[in-house]
Amino acid sequence: MRKRYWIPLVTVGLAALGFFGIAPGYLENSMNRIDGKGLIAVSPEAQALHDSLLVVDLHSDTLMWKRDLTRPANRGHEDLPRLQAGNVALQVFSSVTKTPRGQNYDANTGETDNITALAIAQLQPRRTWTSLLERSLFHAEKLDRAAAASDGQLLKVTDELAFDRLLTAHGKAHGPVGALLSIEGLHNLEGKIENLDRLYAAGFRMAGFTHFFDNELAGSLHGVGKGGLTPLGRQVMGRMEEIGMIVDIAHCSHQCVADVLAAARRPVVFSHGGVQATCKVNRNLTDDEIRGVARTGGVVGVGYWDAAICDTSPRAIARAIRHVRDLVGVQYVGLGSDYDGATTVRFDTSHLAQITQALIDEGFSAEEIRAVMGGNALRLIRAGIVPMQFPQAGPQQAS
Repeated sequence: MRKRYWIPLVTVGLAALGFFGIAPGYLENSMNRIDGKGLIAVSPEAQALHDSLLVVDLHSDTLMWKRDLTRPANRGHEDLPRLQAGNVALQVFSSVTKTPRGQNYDANTGETDNITALAIAQLQPRRTWTSLLERSLFHAEKLDRAAAASDGQLLKVTDELAFDRLLTAHGKAHGPVGALLSIEGLHNLEGKIENLDRLYAAGFRMAGFTHFFDNELAGSLHGVGKGGLTPLGRQVMGRMEEIGMIVDIAHCSHQCVADVLAAARRPVVFSHGGVQATCKVNRNLTDDEIRGVARTGGVVGVGYWDAAICDTSPRAIARAIRHVRDLVGVQYVGLGSDYDGATTVRFDTSHLAQITQALIDEGFSAEEIRAVMGGNALRLIRAGIVPMQFPQAGPQQAS
């Protein structure tokens, strides 16, 4: 009789161990890969230049995975030690709260969700199992805990003071890596504009309207309707610009991009992706869209995975960057890796000197490389996180 109860209990226990203990790591290993192909030789001159840069990456999804950001990991694309090894001054960490089953670049609905199972398997707080807003707030808490445990090596950036403190400290020996929070799809507002202020209070300073499906704010490039900004989307965009949250057009439909660029009062970012001129994938920006981003004073963040650059080599990254430079100017392009975003890449963040070497080989000057590798993104971020200043009303005239 005992055996009859004992065997099912062991079976359930083993299944639980696999689901909660093994599955999250296995899933991350299977989705975030390095392709193992050869790297290019980095000259001493290129390495010396790279070591003098302020490197900024405009997009990674590392907070989605269950591991300690401050400790070296044997999976994924980045962690604090690897960010330091790659001389990263500031990393933008995105909050992913929902992705559809069978996710693809052409057409998805928002009827299914992969992240719920991931949240449960990772034993996240129960509030995250049913609320997209709570998933983002949990990601912010994760970053806060990592910064607190980093002995000053990870600095969360939310305002000008923290930004300037980071730049002063990063140039010193063992200087910190900055961390800025972003959102991949404002479906986490759960249809309520007031939730934007809750996200701002948690430290989020950048956000895209959509991810892989249409939502209440806008059409996704990978959605079904692929429409533009909705009335709620326009309202949210205005509020973002007022409080100091940078508007990200990554994953927006072409109509959404057009609507955002027409309405923008502040610089707009395309945080991660490619350009159709060097990789004709619907995920990537057309030349007219690149010109539109530049007109706002924004930045195009070039990614490292195959659908962004039709390859994974640093030379393909450099070619996409060169196209933006030649089209609108070097001041409008930067890096947007999409590390840990279910992507396969050539190298992790500790090997970012690969891009510096590839840019040198493409004929970029040292000053152009400084701009591309971080200077442009730093300009965008420092200006974008400052709330808008409105003229104060003058004294009332006596009637």
